Amino acid sequence: MASLNSSLSRQNIPFLNANGSWAICALSISALIVLPIVSVVFLALFPANNIWPHLISTTLPRYVSTTVLLMISVGAIAGAIGTLTAWLVVRYRFIGSSWLQWALLMPLAIPGYVGAYALVDLLEYAGPVQSFLRGFFGWSSARDYWFPEIRSFGAAVFVLSLSLYPYVYLLTRVAFRDQTSSVEEVARSLGALSSQRFLKINLPLARPAIAAGVAIVMMETVNDFGTVDYFAVQTLTTGIFSVWLQSSNVGGAAQLACVVLTMVIFLVSLEKLSRRKMQFFNMSSKHKAVQKIRLRGLSNVLAFLCCLTPVVLGFALPLIILLEHSMSNPYLFMDEGLIEATFNTVFTGTIAATVTVVLSIFMVFGMKSVKGRLPKVTMPVTTIGYAVPGAVLGVGILIPLAVLDNALADAIYYLTQIDVGLIFTGTSFAIILAYIVRFFAIGQGATEAALGRISPNLEHAARSLGKNRTSILNSIYLPIIKGSLGSAMLLVFVDCVKELPATLLLRPFNFNTLSTRVHEQASLEDLVNAAPAAIYISLVGLCAVVLLARANRLK
Repeated sequence: MASLNSSLSRQNIPFLNANGSWAICALSISALIVLPIVSVVFLALFPANNIWPHLISTTLPRYVSTTVLLMISVGAIAGAIGTLTAWLVVRYRFIGSSWLQWALLMPLAIPGYVGAYALVDLLEYAGPVQSFLRGFFGWSSARDYWFPEIRSFGAAVFVLSLSLYPYVYLLTRVAFRDQTSSVEEVARSLGALSSQRFLKINLPLARPAIAAGVAIVMMETVNDFGTVDYFAVQTLTTGIFSVWLQSSNVGGAAQLACVVLTMVIFLVSLEKLSRRKMQFFNMSSKHKAVQKIRLRGLSNVLAFLCCLTPVVLGFALPLIILLEHSMSNPYLFMDEGLIEATFNTVFTGTIAATVTVVLSIFMVFGMKSVKGRLPKVTMPVTTIGYAVPGAVLGVGILIPLAVLDNALADAIYYLTQIDVGLIFTGTSFAIILAYIVRFFAIGQGATEAALGRISPNLEHAARSLGKNRTSILNSIYLPIIKGSLGSAMLLVFVDCVKELPATLLLRPFNFNTLSTRVHEQASLEDLVNAAPAAIYISLVGLCAVVLLARANRLK
């Protein structure tokens, strides 16, 4: 009887069944990701100096309205660019399509704030464009002609859209590529035009990937500081830095961060609600890729220009400007500090990207073992780290980690009389942890989208043959989603390379990365000294793009 009761109890408690280890693993990872965010919320609820009433009556409405408008503008433009270019390179053959499909990833290697510096350097009053116009037309001053304001809201939207559209392109391209030709062949046989097939079949099937990409773009937009600050656009993020750094009020900064969290939670919830009943599976055991259509004439040229333009504006032009500045001091490329910063960047970025994707796999797959509403609550919560500005997230990590560090050091000294120093906050551990929390949404979103495209019938069939969940993950899921996982790892790595605020706050003494070296000079608008580190960031990103192209067999 006792054995029977024990068996019944195990059946009723999900954590004690055969899948319990997966569920516990998933919940543990969720707790690790959420803990720094909980720390930020705690700081917001119990601030040392409450300035919330002052913010509501003065700057908060302007911060919120500008942030929302910026998110919508960048999300719409980046979504359109990413979706259109992904569709063109997947479904058509045109001049340059074989190399444009990976060249479209290149803007990922250029941080938004570097693109902003390059744009202003090119188009400002003393820049080459306006100087040429004055010389060619004989204008003597700015009163003689009109030129768009460079440091403006529109310029910020332009730079951020070109910098962030690859998030949409990368995820959408995989979704378009994985679509089978069966449904489209049926639609074609019924007389549906190419535009009708795209709007009624291909676009709805790719909607989860597009939505995930646009959501990442919008969250990255609200987190940006360098670009909007340089263009004098007042958003919630600039307000956070202003309250924290200028007013020395961490609680007030955390309160503004909670406003951002609320906005992002609403955005993610709305997107999931809108596609709650839209699930698409590839039921065919023999996947047949859609044959690309050869474009000719004007269509060939237009497709080429549509794909080439974002590459030129988002990558080639900023890189040319940086190279022009850096060539005046080529010896700076071999600076010992720059080489050390490059190693630190690759080391921390590689570890963080690998751990982030691995944890994402375990959490998303493990949550499939948990019944009830818990996964629906936990999964969105673990993605809001993307919404927390890097500096505020750094505070959320630094405070609990410093307490743990000091307690551990004191315990070791008490037992061994050896002073080991600060183990976590005194090494790159804190930076790597910040990267994992900050960019976990990328790994989770890509993993969840990839697993969502796989029919559950495959798992049911494997379980009927006696396979456990570990075997199912290794033999079925991982081979199918490895392309999406590689894409997610690249995205996390490149974002780690470009991450600035959290790195500045959490780096140990005398520990530099490429982003911190760029910041030191670019904040002074000294592009000559900032260019070498910025070019190294671009080269690191390009290496990752090449690896991604090989992993996904871009042909």
